[in-house]
Amino acid sequence: MNQAMEAALNEQINLELSSAYTYLAMAAYCESINLPGTAHWLQVQAKEELEHAMKIYEHVNDRGGRVVLKAIPEPVQDYASPVAVFEAVLAHEQKVTESIHKLYALAVAEQDYASLPLLHWFIEEQVEEEKSADEVLQKFRMAGESKSALLFLDSKLGKRDEE
Repeated sequence: MNQAMEAALNEQINLELSSAYTYLAMAAYCESINLPGTAHWLQVQAKEELEHAMKIYEHVNDRGGRVVLKAIPEPVQDYASPVAVFEAVLAHEQKVTESIHKLYALAVAEQDYASLPLLHWFIEEQVEEEKSADEVLQKFRMAGESKSALLFLDSKLGKRDEE
């Protein structure tokens, strides 16, 4: 693995770890406004992001590269509403998708064919991540200010399996 790919993969590891940190902060916010099911959904999401980071971590190590971890920025702690949380989730997933696409393009340009299957998996994963975030966002928008709808949605989100 050349230096450009190693550096880019390390940046992606950092982004995935930052994603986990962001989702955990969102979960804490949802706990604070008495939406434990929504918090659970976000905690599961945080765990997935840690798994994504480890997937790349292992790839770099397996290829003889060196993982270099960097500081993770402090995430946003407060939001205006659950809708604002999931607008941020969707925007964040779109940012991750863009990053994965750039990484894939770099792997092609650098002829790092060993990284392509891993990155292809991430491309498919991001389609699912964006779809899931958008579905939850749309449900919170439909619920609006209805407390009963919000409680029902929160209950449904709390049933998310830990994949």
